Amino acid sequence: MVKEFKTIDDFDVEDKTVLVRIDINSPVDPGSGIILDDTRLKLHAQTVKELSNKGAKVVILAHQSRPGKKDFSTLSQHAEALSEILNLRVKYVDSLFSNLAKDAIKSLRPHEILLLENVRFFSEETLSRSPLEQSKTHLVTQLSPLIDYYINDAFAAAHRSQASLVGFTVNTPSAAGRVMEKELTVIQNALDNVEHPCVFLLGGMKPDDSIDVMENVLSNGTADSILTTGIVGNIVLWASGADIGEVNREFIASRGYEDMVAKAKELIDRFGDKVKYPIDVACERDGERVDIDYTEIPNESIFDIGVKTINYYAKEIRDAKTIFANGPAGVFEDPKFAMGTEDLINAIAKSNGFSLIGGGHIAAATSGLGLEDQMSHLSSGGGACISMLAGKKLAAVEALKNSKD
Repeated sequence: MVKEFKTIDDFDVEDKTVLVRIDINSPVDPGSGIILDDTRLKLHAQTVKELSNKGAKVVILAHQSRPGKKDFSTLSQHAEALSEILNLRVKYVDSLFSNLAKDAIKSLRPHEILLLENVRFFSEETLSRSPLEQSKTHLVTQLSPLIDYYINDAFAAAHRSQASLVGFTVNTPSAAGRVMEKELTVIQNALDNVEHPCVFLLGGMKPDDSIDVMENVLSNGTADSILTTGIVGNIVLWASGADIGEVNREFIASRGYEDMVAKAKELIDRFGDKVKYPIDVACERDGERVDIDYTEIPNESIFDIGVKTINYYAKEIRDAKTIFANGPAGVFEDPKFAMGTEDLINAIAKSNGFSLIGGGHIAAATSGLGLEDQMSHLSSGGGACISMLAGKKLAAVEALKNSKD
């Protein structure tokens, strides 16, 4: 895939103004507003530092959260954190394309770095449109004349067709940054060269994405076994004919996922026991965890997979030569219900097979256990990664493929 578009190696960036889109969206303490995890900042520092070392005038576009959320903020703190990580001064302006921002870009000297304001302060950024339409937005039309190259390193947002991600590719020579390049190479190579048996562990709170993945990897023969957990597992349990309790059915319906049950049943009918579901679940009684067989689920909320399921799934993982994992097994933030997520992550870490952890909450849980180095690849982008696994094209990647030479 990477050969279909340019990378940093294709440009001579010395004394050139390079606009870099990165994804440093970070968890923030709701009380103090302090960044809690600088993982993404460290990740993208490689691309930024390489461009600076090569003599580029580096201009950074990034976002933090989205309008309406408590952690939607300026990027002033991100500039300070990035400065510390790079051991280089990162200038910051609290605007995107005002005269202040333009003058700051024009005054950059080779090796200098400038971070512009949170790109989602610009209302047009949240709209999903074609690259041609996005190329006509104020953000793109105002900044394009000031830059020589555009580098997209924001793999975690690559499934979105927003102005800062696709608009600049229409009129500016564009390439993938090092994070984007690595993610696409590793994930696509893993999908193209799967060793069997191949197991997909799918959980979390976005069953529509997971069921798209299930259909894709079962239909094309990539997956030998799908292990379902979380709300995905509850939906597949329901689809199998199990009584998961009214409270759990209502929860699924309240999230707008009731139509996923029919899709899951269709996959069970087509692929039989390749689609696995929990054989026991964990509920809460009197403040304690209780594991219950799937044939006896009461009208109580399911918070995790049970111990029997953990052991059953762990054996599948140990026997696998390729493991793709996306989404936690339950409410892992609660210590009582972290067992499923943590034990399965441990099983993956001990496996001798190739393991790909698909970003998001399961990546955070893996890092929290200190097991990221035990995985073959820990993706920085949950949404983008699962879109690739589902066989979908990533808007920002397609824009790079079709960018101006």
